[in-house]
Amino acid sequence: MSAKIIPIPQRKRHNTTPWVAFHRLELGLILNVYGHMVSLGLWRDYAIDMLQGEAVFSIYRRASEQPLYQIYKRPHMRAKQGQYSVIAPGGLILKRGADLKTVLRVFDKQRLKTLS
Repeated sequence: MSAKIIPIPQRKRHNTTPWVAFHRLELGLILNVYGHMVSLGLWRDYAIDMLQGEAVFSIYRRASEQPLYQIYKRPHMRAKQGQYSVIAPGGLILKRGADLKTVLRVFDKQRLKTLS
Protein backbone atom coordinates (compact mmCIF):
# COMPACT_ATOMS: atom_id res chain seq x y z
CA MET A 1 0.00 0.00 0.00
CA SER A 2 1.47 3.29 -1.04
CA ALA A 3 0.49 6.72 0.19
CA LYS A 4 -0.97 9.12 -2.28
CA ILE A 5 0.36 12.66 -2.00
CA ILE A 6 -2.32 15.29 -2.33
CA PRO A 7 -1.02 18.79 -3.13
CA ILE A 8 -2.38 21.59 -0.95
CA PRO A 9 -3.28 24.65 -3.01
CA GLN A 10 -1.52 27.84 -1.99
CA ARG A 11 -3.75 30.63 -0.78
CA LYS A 12 -3.33 33.84 -2.69
CA ARG A 13 -2.31 36.79 -0.60
CA HIS A 14 -4.57 39.71 -1.28
CA ASN A 15 -2.44 42.26 0.51
CA THR A 16 1.25 42.11 -0.41
CA THR A 17 2.23 45.18 1.62
CA PRO A 18 5.07 44.20 3.96
CA TRP A 19 4.97 44.70 7.71
CA VAL A 20 6.90 47.78 8.84
CA ALA A 21 8.82 48.16 12.11
CA PHE A 22 11.18 50.68 13.66
CA HIS A 23 14.83 49.65 13.64
CA ARG A 24 17.03 49.80 16.72
CA LEU A 25 18.65 53.12 15.75
CA GLU A 26 15.27 54.70 15.01
CA LEU A 27 13.88 53.54 18.34
CA GLY A 28 16.99 54.89 20.07
CA LEU A 29 16.37 58.37 18.66
CA ILE A 30 12.67 58.30 19.52
CA LEU A 31 13.19 56.95 23.03
CA ASN A 32 15.85 59.58 23.70
CA VAL A 33 13.29 62.34 23.06
CA TYR A 34 10.61 60.38 24.92
CA GLY A 35 12.84 59.88 27.97
CA HIS A 36 13.64 63.58 28.16
CA MET A 37 9.96 64.54 28.04
CA VAL A 38 9.11 61.91 30.68
CA SER A 39 11.76 63.38 32.96
CA LEU A 40 10.03 66.77 32.57
CA GLY A 41 6.73 65.14 33.55
CA LEU A 42 4.98 65.86 30.24
CA TRP A 43 4.62 62.35 28.83
CA ARG A 44 3.85 59.15 30.66
CA ASP A 45 3.09 56.30 28.28
CA TYR A 46 3.71 55.11 24.73
CA ALA A 47 2.60 52.45 22.30
CA ILE A 48 4.27 50.97 19.24
CA ASP A 49 2.15 49.61 16.41
CA MET A 50 3.75 47.64 13.59
CA LEU A 51 1.27 47.39 10.74
CA GLN A 52 1.26 46.55 7.08
CA GLY A 53 2.64 49.57 5.29
CA GLU A 54 3.44 51.72 8.35
CA ALA A 55 4.77 51.74 11.89
CA VAL A 56 3.45 54.13 14.54
CA PHE A 57 4.97 55.31 17.83
CA SER A 58 2.15 56.92 19.83
CA ILE A 59 2.88 59.18 22.81
CA TYR A 60 0.38 59.63 25.65
CA ARG A 61 0.06 61.98 28.60
CA ARG A 62 -2.06 59.34 30.35
CA ALA A 63 -2.68 55.78 29.26
CA SER A 64 -6.45 56.28 29.04
CA GLU A 65 -6.35 59.22 26.64
CA GLN A 66 -5.85 59.70 22.93
CA PRO A 67 -2.23 60.08 21.85
CA LEU A 68 -0.63 63.52 22.13
CA TYR A 69 1.67 62.84 19.20
CA GLN A 70 2.22 60.03 16.75
CA ILE A 71 5.47 59.38 14.92
CA TYR A 72 4.82 57.54 11.67
CA LYS A 73 7.20 55.56 9.49
CA ARG A 74 5.76 55.00 6.02
CA PRO A 75 8.38 53.59 3.64
CA HIS A 76 6.14 53.99 0.60
CA MET A 77 6.33 57.79 1.11
CA ARG A 78 10.16 57.77 1.03
CA ALA A 79 10.46 59.23 -2.48
CA LYS A 80 7.57 61.67 -2.15
CA GLN A 81 7.53 63.58 1.14
CA GLY A 82 9.80 61.51 3.36
CA GLN A 83 8.98 58.37 5.26
CA TYR A 84 8.85 59.94 8.75
CA SER A 85 6.23 62.31 10.09
CA VAL A 86 5.09 63.71 13.45
CA ILE A 87 1.35 64.20 13.76
CA ALA A 88 -0.49 66.22 16.44
CA PRO A 89 -3.82 65.17 18.03
CA GLY A 90 -6.09 66.87 15.49
CA GLY A 91 -4.30 65.27 12.54
CA LEU A 92 -2.04 68.28 11.96
CA ILE A 93 1.28 67.22 10.44
CA LEU A 94 3.94 69.05 12.45
CA LYS A 95 6.96 67.89 10.49
CA ARG A 96 7.71 65.47 7.70
CA GLY A 97 10.97 64.32 6.19
CA ALA A 98 13.36 61.61 5.09
CA ASP A 99 15.65 61.81 8.14
CA LEU A 100 14.19 60.88 11.53
CA LYS A 101 16.67 63.01 13.45
CA THR A 102 15.57 66.19 11.69
CA VAL A 103 11.88 65.29 12.02
CA LEU A 104 12.26 64.82 15.79
CA ARG A 105 13.65 68.34 16.09
CA VAL A 106 10.04 69.52 16.20
CA PHE A 107 10.13 68.53 19.89
CA ASP A 108 13.20 70.72 20.60
CA LYS A 109 11.01 73.82 20.40
CA GLN A 110 8.64 72.32 22.94
CA ARG A 111 11.50 71.44 25.26
CA LEU A 112 12.54 75.09 25.37
CA LYS A 113 8.95 76.23 26.04
CA THR A 114 8.56 73.85 28.97
CA LEU A 115 11.83 74.89 30.59
CA SER A 116 10.97 78.59 30.71
